[in-house]
Amino acid sequence: MEKISYKPLFSLPVIVAALGYFVDIYDLLLFGIVRNPSLESLNLDPATTGVDIVNWQMGGLLLGGILWGVLGDKKGRLSVLFGSILLYSLANIACGFLPHFPSESVGIWYAALRFIAGIGLAGELGAGITLVSEVLPKELRAIGTSLVAGFGLLGAVVANFTVKLSGDWTVAYWIGGGMGIMLLLMRVGLA
Repeated sequence: MEKISYKPLFSLPVIVAALGYFVDIYDLLLFGIVRNPSLESLNLDPATTGVDIVNWQMGGLLLGGILWGVLGDKKGRLSVLFGSILLYSLANIACGFLPHFPSESVGIWYAALRFIAGIGLAGELGAGITLVSEVLPKELRAIGTSLVAGFGLLGAVVANFTVKLSGDWTVAYWIGGGMGIMLLLMRVGLA
């Protein structure tokens, strides 16, 4: 029986995919963490407006899953990764500026930005996992994708701590967007 080398699990594509899923989960769950403080500071009702915004974000995820899947098949996985990261990063950075938007339309803008972020977030996992599966030998694919998913779940923990430590929901959005931009730069270097 041939001995399996686990070294490919620590290759750059796997590490970058894990970091990508980390940022993806951070950004995906961030609205749930900052929902009440952000909506209250914008003078919006957390109960009704919060549900609407979650629905728009989930709709974006659904549409994005289809969109990025089709684009990934036509344009390639790396193009999808770059586009999706840029989209959700810019949407999250813009969410940090919501207190400066016109107050009469800030609820609509918040929902629109979370919808756009949802579209972007949907492309990260599918393309990242596909790339990991393509670069790893078949004996390591299940372990590699599990490592990516497991590390990604830490993004939820970090999102919660970021909100608590920063003390401001806008900063948490800027940090999420900044992490996405840094991830994009890493991915460009990897390409």
